[in-house]
Amino acid sequence: MKKKIISLVLAVSLCAGLLAGCGKEKPKDTDQVSTEDTQTKETKSSESSQEAEQPAEETNQYGDTGGLTLPLVDKPTTITWMVPSSVQDLSNKAVIKEIEARTGVTLDIQTYPSTSFADKLKVTLASGSIPDIITGGNVTEINNLGGQGAFVAINEHLDSLPNFKSLYVDNGENNWVMKSYSNDEGNIYTWPVYGLSRDVNHGFLYRKDIFDQHGIKEWTTTEEFYQALKQLKEIYPDSIPYASKTQDAIFKDWGYGWGIGTENANYPVYYDEGTKTWKLSTIQPEFKEMIDFMKKLYNEGLLDPEFITDTDASWTAKMAAENTSFVTFDWIGRLDMFYEQVKGTIPTYDLRYANPVGPTGNVRSLSKVINFGIAVANNKNAEVALKVLDYLSSPSGSELITLGIEGEHYTLDAEGKVTYPNITDVDKVDIKTLEERYGAWVEGMYLNIDPRSTYFNYTEKEQESQDKINNGMKYEALDPVLKFTNEETSKIAELKTTIQKAGVEFAVQYVLDKNYGESQWNEWLGNAEKLGASELENAYNTAQARFNAE
Repeated sequence: MKKKIISLVLAVSLCAGLLAGCGKEKPKDTDQVSTEDTQTKETKSSESSQEAEQPAEETNQYGDTGGLTLPLVDKPTTITWMVPSSVQDLSNKAVIKEIEARTGVTLDIQTYPSTSFADKLKVTLASGSIPDIITGGNVTEINNLGGQGAFVAINEHLDSLPNFKSLYVDNGENNWVMKSYSNDEGNIYTWPVYGLSRDVNHGFLYRKDIFDQHGIKEWTTTEEFYQALKQLKEIYPDSIPYASKTQDAIFKDWGYGWGIGTENANYPVYYDEGTKTWKLSTIQPEFKEMIDFMKKLYNEGLLDPEFITDTDASWTAKMAAENTSFVTFDWIGRLDMFYEQVKGTIPTYDLRYANPVGPTGNVRSLSKVINFGIAVANNKNAEVALKVLDYLSSPSGSELITLGIEGEHYTLDAEGKVTYPNITDVDKVDIKTLEERYGAWVEGMYLNIDPRSTYFNYTEKEQESQDKINNGMKYEALDPVLKFTNEETSKIAELKTTIQKAGVEFAVQYVLDKNYGESQWNEWLGNAEKLGASELENAYNTAQARFNAE
């Protein structure tokens, strides 16, 4: 009867608009690893003394488990785990089998392609037949469903989860998780992921070969950035010095340099570190300064006239040409990708990571903690499922799921760098390769990333980008992660949709139309207020006050 009630509640909740999708990359190959029988047996007192030492020996054998004793169970146990993956027969990959061997828990991995995973998750949750572990849920919805009994409250099991406790309760840098991701009763139902973000992943990129050829110095200020673009335009009159592919996201990407940047989930509302309040970015003086600067670039032919409509293909054509465009904003993977694409025709092509643009001289900070909506169903396997997640959060489990099996899959060189001697048919071993070959790096299963992972094996150009920003600590502060009531969530979603759309339309018109200036800016400020700017800010600041009081 209880299951039917939960199923009905789930179905009703889901109709209101349930879960967000997922998306990342993955790994592996087949290798059976036999699982030892972990059932305890009654023996003579001398034999039981010897057996009592066995768990400690096994734990040491597998490295630092953070205080967990392996195996995790004393009788055969199978848990079901729903993950986004296109890898065939994932349950029989070597890393999955090794997890089973170490924990004593059999893993029934249920895989669905990333493209259809969100829809499949909705249907699964609405059915009431929830796998023991899921990923890809919306945190607010999981909290609501958890409060209705569908998922287990992690905080009620902290005594048996030493790694979760170490990462998110005892760690002063991360303990905000317990209030930001919990529901109104203080229960947390989602297991975060730690250490996935690189320090630097996006930023301004520039053609160093062209700059060097003409003696143009890389900029260190906004004015120097402007002067560099002007020089390029003088040398190449038909060029478009700055090309952009992000369309209206350019206002968000550049915002960090003007101190008004914010995470996607909050945009266009940002946290002002000076006043300790949340503000609507598109009505701030700093926003006007930024779009005034963009307008200046646009009017002088320095900013791509198609910046608001350029596609990935048209932008690529400009950046891959010899003397069409020389500066852009993108992912650091492009630094090498573009060179590989054009080296046959432009062998001197040298795209490099540039200094930030804007008065702050800073880039976006990336949080070490990410929430993918990983949750454990409230059923007879809940305790075991939580312990499996805790093992994968330990140094031992982290190494296994993000590196593979040492000696079998990877080796460490004299400098401690990880290499994969058995993978010789790809140019670079990435996390997708490791998922396909070995069953490592499965989304929803990597919970604490080993910093030695191939994900952090930077090329020379990518490493330069990390060093450039880290050496100067050129980062904007992270915004607090707030928890909203259901009423606030609905109101914020309604206001943001309207205000963001109107803000983008105004900013685009302001940059493109030479007649737009102070009068139109003041008109926009009034319009934003009519659309609910103050109400939106108040919703955030009310939530911030609760956050501060907890």
